[in-house]
Amino acid sequence: MGIDYPRPEDIARAAAEGLDPGGDIFIHGQPNALSNLVTLPGDWTAGCIAVSNGEMEELWRLTALDTVVEIRP
Repeated sequence: MGIDYPRPEDIARAAAEGLDPGGDIFIHGQPNALSNLVTLPGDWTAGCIAVSNGEMEELWRLTALDTVVEIRP
């Protein structure tokens, strides 16, 4: 599930601070190679948001296109 980031204001803020805003952020389940047999603990990704495959299936059922996602530390 893709996150619409960076937005123009994120790009401008990063540029003003001399930073790279990043991008290519997704919410996703476990690696395909693991199937549903194993759930890696924590957020093991490099910038994405990892959830269990069951949680990912629930998100797909409940989330409409253009749903606002707020990411907090």
